[in-house]
Amino acid sequence: MRIGRSAIVALAAAALTLSGCAGGAEDPTPDPTTDAAGEATEEATDDAGEEPEAGDGENDITLWLMGGDTPDELRDYLKTTYNEKTGGTLTIEEQGWGDAVAKLVTALPDAANTPDVTEIGNTWSPTFTTVGAFSDISDMMDELGGDSLVESFVDVGTVDGANYAVPYYFGSRYIFYRSDIWSAAGKDVPETLGEFNETVAALRTDDQSGFYIGGSDWRNGISWIFANGGELAVQGDDGQWESSLSMTETQVGLKQFQELFQNASNAPATEFDSTPWVNINDNSDTGKPEAATIIAPGWARWSIGEPDPDNDEAVIWNDEKFDIFGLPGVDGGMAPVFAGGSNIGISAASQKQEAAKELMRIVFSDEYQTMLGQNGLGPGNLDFASSLGDDKFAQTLIDTAAASKLTPAAPGWAAVEGASLLEEFFGKVAEGGDIAALAAEYDGKITPMLNN
Repeated sequence: MRIGRSAIVALAAAALTLSGCAGGAEDPTPDPTTDAAGEATEEATDDAGEEPEAGDGENDITLWLMGGDTPDELRDYLKTTYNEKTGGTLTIEEQGWGDAVAKLVTALPDAANTPDVTEIGNTWSPTFTTVGAFSDISDMMDELGGDSLVESFVDVGTVDGANYAVPYYFGSRYIFYRSDIWSAAGKDVPETLGEFNETVAALRTDDQSGFYIGGSDWRNGISWIFANGGELAVQGDDGQWESSLSMTETQVGLKQFQELFQNASNAPATEFDSTPWVNINDNSDTGKPEAATIIAPGWARWSIGEPDPDNDEAVIWNDEKFDIFGLPGVDGGMAPVFAGGSNIGISAASQKQEAAKELMRIVFSDEYQTMLGQNGLGPGNLDFASSLGDDKFAQTLIDTAAASKLTPAAPGWAAVEGASLLEEFFGKVAEGGDIAALAAEYDGKITPMLNN
């Protein structure tokens, strides 16, 4: 399968729009010094820093991994196991999140330089799959995990019923709260979304957000839309996508978000990319937190706590002050939250399709999926989620990820994100704008972009 000229143009457009939002694939690994987008690298490098041993040529392939999320132990396993199974050499090249899209745009259509297999941010998947950048692996789905794969990640790697990219690892968002503050106020963990909104509103003071969330933080705010059965965009019977901010259920969720922001948060209406764990920790000047509650990716736990006396740059979790729970749904259970993580797929331009498929089988083997979980990465196959451990952090991650949801799988979704339209829209909603009027206005702006 070759990527056509029009597809290359579309990918180039994606690179321009995605270059500013590559953090869509969030890092759930326990590293407080690495942000969600990872660190950009000057150029692709073999992770071992040495030339790989020569293989048999025919089965020598290249795997691109994004950022440093995959530990060296897992990389070594992939290379060793691949060589044992095929006699070939697997070269792993790491790409920085910041410039990965531009490199993918250049390399994927080029048979001479394409990675044979590549990791890709989950929200990038629709753009690349719809232009034919990846091979159809529908016939492998049962081998790779089938119905046990994280459904929302499978959906964004699917086009017209065919599978092109599948979940590599997942992360999820959940609620972190100051249990000391909640307890002092006589508040219990809520069972419904309405109870949550009421509780955090009651905890707000002039100096403390009951729930700290930026008004333009749509990636967290959409949970209130999803919980009420709303959508950001829907696909019609004709296959065309339309923005659905005016959808009745979406409007209900937006109204809840508006009231939540105005009643519970002291954050700016224009804030969309923040580090709320800073707000829930005790302020170094006042000795008090600026927030009683936040929502954040699971890896934020490593940035929440009290100062480590042995390390000025670290904190230590304190069960007497902090706790967690999954954002509850309208009628209980878990509300759908936006999922972080990555997909993985085979380049359609690769000249070594069978060898690439063998690597995919290794990635989705019982051994490797277990290793992902043991290293803090939610395995793409949920049958191995228990490998994450059995503490409350692992269980909450599993529960919230199972109920998670991704952005629409529209071919033009990358352009919507790149234009910051949702930041604008949510910010105006948070400021108290007329939701119906704003929804109609932004539906008109977003719909023309979704099918390009």
